Amino acid sequence: METVISFIIIFGALVFFHEFGHFLFAKRAGILVREFAIGMGPKILGITKGETLYTLRLLPIGGYVRMAGEDMDTIHLQAGHRIGVLLNKEGQAKKIIMNQKHVYPEILFLEVEEADLEKELWIKGYDEDEKLIRIEVARDAVVEENGRETILAPYDRQFDSKSVGKRFMTIFAGPLFNFILAFLIFTVIGMMQGVPTFEPVITEVTEASPAAEAGMQNGDLVTEIEGKQIGTWDELVESVQTNAGNPLAFSVERDGELLDFTITPEISGQSAEEIGVIGVLYESPVEKDFFGSFAYGAEQTIFWFKEIFRLLGMLVTGQFTIDALSGPVGIYKTTEEVAKYGFFTLMSWAGMLSINLGIMNLLPLPALDGGRLMFFILEAVRGKPVDRQKEGMVHFVGIMLLMLLMIVVTWNDIQKYFF
Repeated sequence: METVISFIIIFGALVFFHEFGHFLFAKRAGILVREFAIGMGPKILGITKGETLYTLRLLPIGGYVRMAGEDMDTIHLQAGHRIGVLLNKEGQAKKIIMNQKHVYPEILFLEVEEADLEKELWIKGYDEDEKLIRIEVARDAVVEENGRETILAPYDRQFDSKSVGKRFMTIFAGPLFNFILAFLIFTVIGMMQGVPTFEPVITEVTEASPAAEAGMQNGDLVTEIEGKQIGTWDELVESVQTNAGNPLAFSVERDGELLDFTITPEISGQSAEEIGVIGVLYESPVEKDFFGSFAYGAEQTIFWFKEIFRLLGMLVTGQFTIDALSGPVGIYKTTEEVAKYGFFTLMSWAGMLSINLGIMNLLPLPALDGGRLMFFILEAVRGKPVDRQKEGMVHFVGIMLLMLLMIVVTWNDIQKYFF
């Protein structure tokens, strides 16, 4: 149950921040957001607030922000349509009923002659006295069809009406917010757990090792090796590993006193390369540093960003096979293992997953955010958009291929973890 709760919280946070990025920038661009959904498939819970429906859906495999104009939801009234119209105080149409299922008082019936529900917002038609009249339509009018209400989306509130820059940022904001979430997670870890100092402090000296024989003790702070100042543990490791069999002069600080040792790194038998070891263990000391926590959050975000790109490159070059990929099942099982190592390790895992989600969505593949961004870049270069039908077909094929990949990866996960 702890694993289930951890998975739900982590998954929910990653998807929420990703979709919230799309949502926030869409609202800032003046785009009508019809739905903000966490999860896919059948709706479990739905709450309408303002002009947006907020839903929680059954399948934990993603989420989406549905914007006006994206899914061909534009409403068209054709000549000959019989509609009912409710007017507001200004005489504008506030509700248009396509197929009347409810009885409304003071409803006006029209047989449509022509209409514009996108730009100029008007309806022209014949009333019950067969008189041709024109009615202005309110910008926030609602269209009811078969009992379902849809807020009218004037063209200037549709996704496609916005500039390339605003559309680009609306889509890019999803991955961007995943990177921001990762930064916040790592920063909070630094604030709560402390920031590693990476000082070259010896945590433990192994018995019968070159360091022990030279007189080095737990807690010694290495300050110099061969006259070269040592400021981090990585510098100490580099100096030792590259001098296997060569005597090295160590200067250490112990209880405020400076001591000198000569230690000869022995050749490690656990590596194919000849590297030196002196038999000391290290656990990075930490310190509480409010402002340093932000630097730590940025460092960890950049580190995992580079690491995931490196692993992605290995996959592209064939150093990894498709069996190395994990879907929801694999992520769930890994979360189960990671949770055993404590809260902070689980938080770090969530931060890494957030960066991974952001990078994967930026890949220039159809149906992903990166694929859509490529079409925006192409539009900016050409000076005109790609034909929507052609773009839609490309994204459709991409979705089918991604679904196929998801099925294969999920099946591999099931085979790996349960059989």
